[in-house]
Amino acid sequence: MSWMQNLSNAMVLAAIYILMASGLTMVYGVLKVLHIAHAAVYTVGAFAGVLIYTWVGNFWLALFLAMVISGLLGIVIYRGTYFYMLDSPRTVPLIASIGLYVMITDLLQKDFLMGPYQRAFPAQGAGLPRIETRFFTLTPKQVLILLVAVALMALLYVVLTKTRIGLGWRGAAQDREMAASVGVNLNRVISLNFFLGSALAGAAGVLVGVYNNSVFATMGDVVSYKAFIIIVLGGMGSLPGAVLASIILAVAENFLVATVGYVLPRDAIAFLVLIVFLMYRPHGLLGKE
Repeated sequence: MSWMQNLSNAMVLAAIYILMASGLTMVYGVLKVLHIAHAAVYTVGAFAGVLIYTWVGNFWLALFLAMVISGLLGIVIYRGTYFYMLDSPRTVPLIASIGLYVMITDLLQKDFLMGPYQRAFPAQGAGLPRIETRFFTLTPKQVLILLVAVALMALLYVVLTKTRIGLGWRGAAQDREMAASVGVNLNRVISLNFFLGSALAGAAGVLVGVYNNSVFATMGDVVSYKAFIIIVLGGMGSLPGAVLASIILAVAENFLVATVGYVLPRDAIAFLVLIVFLMYRPHGLLGKE
């Protein structure tokens, strides 16, 4: 396989990582909470997507509604748990988040929801074309992932830089008390932060479900630590750092597997990259010292 094909595959993987890690980074930036339950939101998004697609047969509608459902779940998690822990030691919401993840995952494995079995997600690239060049090939599913990821990250950039909500997020991330004192409605700002971040996680869940043609209740297990690695590697709370770390991690995984084979499990490479980088950049790539 050519290096250009490996690079294109890595960019597809990086797009998924970026969607997964962006919402987690947004929550940490505002609340300084490691939102482990974010992985459960990702799974719920995938489950909602496959159900809606089965009912209506329209991928884009399924993606949109799955993002809305995931976003609403994010607000419920914030208002039902973190809202009461804003002034608690950081370990308290962390433990609560782990408990939420385990609870939601266990609920999803019940027979009246997802059950213990995998479900196929037979969407075939939403009608997008296959791209073939002399140097690399992208399948319709890979084109879909890149297209959706670029569109959503462009939307996130506009919200962060061009709207009052984005300004409120940045203010709350720097100093919640000061932001509140100058008129920022913290509850609304944080709720919208959770909504958008969770919607991105739901989109990632749908795209991974389509890419692997598989959705199952425990699909967030790997995500829970892979996204954590990305936000630590990028610098806690740094969205550009999370994007950069996602690309580096995806490239490292693809090229190491392509050059040395499966000497290590693919997911173990993430921890290897994290260890190497933190030896020289203990605050992450774009983190503040």
